[in-house]
Amino acid sequence: MAVATETQFHVLAVDDSIIDRKLIERLLRISSFQVTAVESGSKALELLGLREDLKSPPSAPPYQNEIDVNLVITDYSMPGMTGYDLLRKIKESSALKDIPVVIMSSENVPSRINRCLEEGAEEFLLKPVKQSDMNKLMPRILKGKSKENQLENNINNGFCTVTCENTITDNMKSSTNSTNISGNKRKAMDEGFSPERRKARLSSSNWQCCDI
Repeated sequence: MAVATETQFHVLAVDDSIIDRKLIERLLRISSFQVTAVESGSKALELLGLREDLKSPPSAPPYQNEIDVNLVITDYSMPGMTGYDLLRKIKESSALKDIPVVIMSSENVPSRINRCLEEGAEEFLLKPVKQSDMNKLMPRILKGKSKENQLENNINNGFCTVTCENTITDNMKSSTNSTNISGNKRKAMDEGFSPERRKARLSSSNWQCCDI
């Protein structure tokens, strides 16, 4: 009988070698990740909603065929689009830049590793990848989710701040208008019963009485 598990995190694995692709897919599944494996960077971009042939601008929203991905793990050396090129495409997209990207390579080239890390890669793993390498992925995924949640909170708080400020401004305007109206009424009443007006009225009455 299967035991219900928590929601799985989704990893997109990219490698042109079918052997390496099957290996990484198996290791990820053992670590309880949901996995989608593709053979090229172009295919990965298509699944992420950034089709290279349509030259989508960085700020363009993903297409409807996108999949919800929590982490991308890609080989560095691939024909056509390399893992480094894929990394740059993802980080240039405002919609995808917070997705963690991990690079894999069978070559330990320091300059290559540094270039990927400087471009925003979370990890650089040397092949063949091992099960212990998969344990490094979860903290990276949680870090990406934290950024996403913080962005949503900032957007929501910004909306609330603008709304509250507008409400306060409207209330202040209403209060000012009410104060002005009350002041005008009070001024009119004071003028109606001022000593000068009462004196003028009294003098007029006395003058009329004398004539009679």
